[in-house]
Amino acid sequence: MNPGEFRNLIDSRYKTTGKFPVMFIGHGNPMNAIEENEFSEGWKTAGTVLPRPNAILCISAHWLTRGTFINFSPNPVTIHDFYGFPPELFEVQYPAPGDPETAQKIVDHVKKTSVAKDLDWGLDHGCWSVLNKMYPEADIPVFQMSIDYTRPEAYHLELGAELDFLRQRGVLIFASGNIVHNLRTMVWKDVAYDWALEFDETAKSRILQRDFNSLARYPELGTAALNSIPTNDHYLPMFYALSQIRGSDEVEFFNEKVTAGSVSMRSFIIY
Repeated sequence: MNPGEFRNLIDSRYKTTGKFPVMFIGHGNPMNAIEENEFSEGWKTAGTVLPRPNAILCISAHWLTRGTFINFSPNPVTIHDFYGFPPELFEVQYPAPGDPETAQKIVDHVKKTSVAKDLDWGLDHGCWSVLNKMYPEADIPVFQMSIDYTRPEAYHLELGAELDFLRQRGVLIFASGNIVHNLRTMVWKDVAYDWALEFDETAKSRILQRDFNSLARYPELGTAALNSIPTNDHYLPMFYALSQIRGSDEVEFFNEKVTAGSVSMRSFIIY
């Protein structure tokens, strides 16, 4: 399906159901923010395919907390949460406004847990490195919700489901991590380990089968899963996207590639 056909399909679905699409992005290397490559091109295309959101709620692998927090800053700062990269990357700013009003609606709506107000966080690279390709004008309100790393995968699946009301408000739920993310075995080459490819395909298959519970119990999926997820920080955001799949919703994958040996860039749109 070419981008124009996909755009028309999403527009038609959105007009029929009133449900805004949802995204999971494999964000990978921060350098994607300033490079022109196959992944950043995929993000640019996604920005043209989607309807224009009223706001963007980002759940990123790079804001991990004890408890759940949501940022209320009217002008969130651009966080350069990495080191050892060229100066050009640290110069990038993404001055999108925040959205305290919608943040408050989430605090009021969520019953699964207490969501605390935060004024210090901004937009980390799991968020802005992708959005500066999708929406380079930075004129759509963006705010982040943290991930409570002390909770299991099933908890995040349930919490994410409480955010579905945002889809009726034209808010893009934007989850950013990586299905396969093992920095211990990463190499600076465009190659992929067999076990990384295996689990990436397993995840795709389970998503299409809507077997989210098995993905939440990933240690039971074998050695490939354990090698792909040595820590679950980049894996957890995916559950906030999967939790939105309902009824006739469809999933469209893009950037379907494992690179650097053990980093999956697989991304998908739910519509």
